[in-house]
Amino acid sequence: MNLVNLESVSHSYGPKPLLAGVSLGIEQGDRIGVVGRNGGGKTTLISIIAGELKPDSGRVTHNRGLRVGALSQRDDLDPATAVQDLVLDGRAEHEWAGDPVIREILANLLGDIDLSARAGDLSGGERRRTTLARLLIGEHDLLILDEPTNHLDIEAIAWLAEHLSQRRSALLVVTHDRWFLDAVSTRTWEVVDSSVERYEGGYAAYVLAKAERARIAQAAEDRRQNLMRKEIAWLRRGPPARTSKPKFRINAAEALIADVPPARETVELLKFASARLGKTVYDLEDVTLHAGGPGAGPLVLDHCTWQFGPGDRIGLIGVNGSGKSSVLRLLSGMVAPDAGRVVEGKTVRLAHLSQELAELDPARRVLETVEEIRKYVTVGKKEWSASQLLEVLGFKGEAQWKVVGDLSGGERRRLQLLRLIMDEPNVLLLDEPTNDLDIETLTELEDLLDGWPGTLVVVSHDRYFLERVADRCVALLGDGRLSMLPGGVDEYLERRAAGSALSARAAASADTAPAETKAPQAPAAGPSAKEARELQKELNRVERQLDKLSEREAKVHAEMAASGSDFELLGRLDAELREIGAQKDAAELEWMELAERLGG
Repeated sequence: MNLVNLESVSHSYGPKPLLAGVSLGIEQGDRIGVVGRNGGGKTTLISIIAGELKPDSGRVTHNRGLRVGALSQRDDLDPATAVQDLVLDGRAEHEWAGDPVIREILANLLGDIDLSARAGDLSGGERRRTTLARLLIGEHDLLILDEPTNHLDIEAIAWLAEHLSQRRSALLVVTHDRWFLDAVSTRTWEVVDSSVERYEGGYAAYVLAKAERARIAQAAEDRRQNLMRKEIAWLRRGPPARTSKPKFRINAAEALIADVPPARETVELLKFASARLGKTVYDLEDVTLHAGGPGAGPLVLDHCTWQFGPGDRIGLIGVNGSGKSSVLRLLSGMVAPDAGRVVEGKTVRLAHLSQELAELDPARRVLETVEEIRKYVTVGKKEWSASQLLEVLGFKGEAQWKVVGDLSGGERRRLQLLRLIMDEPNVLLLDEPTNDLDIETLTELEDLLDGWPGTLVVVSHDRYFLERVADRCVALLGDGRLSMLPGGVDEYLERRAAGSALSARAAASADTAPAETKAPQAPAAGPSAKEARELQKELNRVERQLDKLSEREAKVHAEMAASGSDFELLGRLDAELREIGAQKDAAELEWMELAERLGG
């Protein structure tokens, strides 16, 4: 059944046409992700579909009785009204408390918010989650969501994706979170050049399909150019000699990426990073840290010993309020530990992108603001000018001559990041670097970081970005430790879920146990500072062994691919591959045992 239909819709802001002659429809059960550059017309499109904006021309038709629920980037919450009244819309407690869906929404979005609090007393992120919860509790035929993952941590984003996948309503979602797009959408619309290009599948399928379209378009352009060259040659010299036509072997998604090198040359970058940084970057020795200063606020680290080495690319994960930003401030020297010490390498040249925007001269031009740091910078093997890097991060053409005072918050953040990179640091601490970046700019930033040799610690709720730029993940799980996650974000979510289930069982057991059994147990004694340092060294040794085994495994796979029909060689390589697998299994088991001992 058709829910919404757009016929020849056009809309402009000033002289710039955002949509021109767009015709499309949304059917019952559609799950559509909308992508495109910031300012390209995404929000305009969904506002027209929602009926909140009247187009300049064309017709928009809604099915009779259509119930549309829309989440915009602004909220209309009455500041004097309690959260409970806003979200539950007058439902009696016995009514909503007996509904498992409502309880689940409240637990995952508003679990840390007092439902009796007034909306005016909430932070911006809390207001956003309140608005989203109110929307999800309602009944709708079509949900239109504009950046629904803003202010959600990785755990809440995973829950939201699962929740939306189980709803019967059609879905139209604008988001820069590519993992979320893949998880919830079955079709993709790209708003580009005042039109809407349509693709089947989520983000990954969209990328492959767009690459194939580009290849076909390039083939057509090559043929046109060949015909033009032949025509010119005929006019000048007569009929040309026969020429071979380009042959395109790529017919499937695998072939599109068959000869593409790895995103990063890890070994080479590690050598370069080691040469620039030496052996020590940051060593945490028996560190205790509270988020609000000594003894104040939540405990972040409790007698923690850890090493950040040259070339490490680490994604730091944790729920909101777990202390991720505090750890970055600890490494940058902005805060001191309550106890223990942080040893910083002598050659460390640090750049720290915090969530606060640095003060910039509002009267200066964008390009001038970057060039005052440096006019040229070398990233990996390539030299970039300030203007070239500005283009990479979305400041194209005339945008480089805009006055800083006229920039949006997202543009200022991009400018701040670029100024940090221009200063040629060898350690980057990035706190939510993807805020306000569109997908195209995100991919450009990822490509830039691929060639950046140094130590990288990144905090981000953007799961795709995190897994794309980091080689390993570390979590703050509320136990005062930094916990290595060999399984990445998936392992983090599993451990969080297991911890929640364990807490629930413990609480249930405590409620039913005799009073004398409720005495708290003394925590297991952890290793001493000296023992912890030795364990950390062993842990680092095993990680290097795993890296070498992985490199050898990749080489064997390449040798097998190149061996053709040499079955004798294939047999030897296969046996070697099994041996490498066995060594990796043993090394991973040793790593887990060491990590368990280190955690005490």
